[in-house]
Amino acid sequence: MLAAELAALDFCYVTTTGRTTGRPHRIEIWFAAHPEHDTIFMLSGGRERADWVRNLVAAPRCMVEIGEAQFVGYGRVIEGTDEDELARTLVHDKYAQGDDLASWRASALPVAIDLTPPTES
Repeated sequence: MLAAELAALDFCYVTTTGRTTGRPHRIEIWFAAHPEHDTIFMLSGGRERADWVRNLVAAPRCMVEIGEAQFVGYGRVIEGTDEDELARTLVHDKYAQGDDLASWRASALPVAIDLTPPTES
């Protein structure tokens, strides 16, 4: 499982491989860590139309930076799976303090990235 100090950070960076260009595509995004596995969850407000989601579907291998730690990750769309509700709850609850994110929680596309152990940066 992801170290607590990393899981508590506000955002991570995900670098996917462009599905048409083959070039790196880096985004900053909110995330929440799975409590028992080396997996992080994100919610895509743009759903399947988001470039980063389309890139992960075409080529699941990606790079993830959380704080100073770097991981190789493998992304997957998890809508309709056993992890769907857990992902929505964890991400929503991490960021919803005082903000009404209920419609985003309900309508966004949940994505998981399974992480391999961190490498030194």
